[in-house]
Amino acid sequence: MNRAVIVKAKRTPVGKVNGLLKNFGPHELAAPIIKNIADGLDENINDVILGNVVGPGGNIARLSALEAGLPLTVPGLTLDRQCSAGLESIRMASFLIQGGAGICYIAGGTESASTSPYPSRARFSPDRIGDPDMGLAAEYVAEKYKVSRESQDKYARMSYERSWNAHQQEIFTEEIVPISEYQVDEELLKLRKMDALLKRAKPVFKKGGTVTAANSCGIHDGAAAVLVMEEEAARKHGLTPILRFADSEVSGVHPYYPGIAPVPAIKAILKRNDLTIEDIDLIEINEAFSSKIAACANELSIPYEKLNVNGGALTIGHPYGASGAIMITRLFYEVQRRKSAKYALAAIGSGGGIGVAVLFEAV
Repeated sequence: MNRAVIVKAKRTPVGKVNGLLKNFGPHELAAPIIKNIADGLDENINDVILGNVVGPGGNIARLSALEAGLPLTVPGLTLDRQCSAGLESIRMASFLIQGGAGICYIAGGTESASTSPYPSRARFSPDRIGDPDMGLAAEYVAEKYKVSRESQDKYARMSYERSWNAHQQEIFTEEIVPISEYQVDEELLKLRKMDALLKRAKPVFKKGGTVTAANSCGIHDGAAAVLVMEEEAARKHGLTPILRFADSEVSGVHPYYPGIAPVPAIKAILKRNDLTIEDIDLIEINEAFSSKIAACANELSIPYEKLNVNGGALTIGHPYGASGAIMITRLFYEVQRRKSAKYALAAIGSGGGIGVAVLFEAV
């Protein structure tokens, strides 16, 4: 079987909805990333696969590829698995390489909540099952898995400190391709007083609940993508494999509890590969809500020391379809900083109760 490896990874700075990146459509966010990653390999790219959730519709991947100046022969595929769309695109590209369909793919996601033409979210589930908004679903996860407000706030504070410290150390700099004059995540332009914010924040989605604006992510714009290649082809082009695709799993849970959906997916991967959480050196689980992270960490016995080590969406933001690719970009660079790392894993829980998890070996 052919082996799929990631050899390049980049993202845009992440902007607040109606913030710094408000005038850029999803293809305009994705195009600079694609152009950067494709440099010198334009004629070898088999396809561009991008996740997108909030529109405007059409084949945004094809539009982005053309905007980036790729050859007309590079087609483009846009997919929607809600918040896990960017991760699914990388998973799909890896499978296409394993199956011999091609040797070189750009995969990731792009999202512009600011320019979305949709006034409300799409339906996740039929009424007979229940179709809660993600915030209310985060409350359901907190209730079912006994995640307190205190533990959610504690995680949100830690995540913010990690993100801010990474920003101060310029760890994010190598990840980012500037958009116009913007090259820093908008949420990191000013230091927050997290203790005060967490203390005064009120429950947003349910009276007497535990999920607040301070322990939840915001709505954001951004894009990210990676270059996935067949390993021998990558080496022949003088490129260094960093992450090797090892395995993946998709799981389904009740739409009331999307935040816990990564758990069965991760368990399946670990069992199939005869691994335990102790064997995984770096883990990224999308920080849509603190309740989700705390519940997943508790259920899987994940120590926070190896989970989202540079913070995540709670601080820099969650541009839906791009977040999975941002997580992989984070792992791509962190694995290089940690020479002893052997395994890295990324997972997301999505609207409708879908969990996607992908396991990589550090090369």
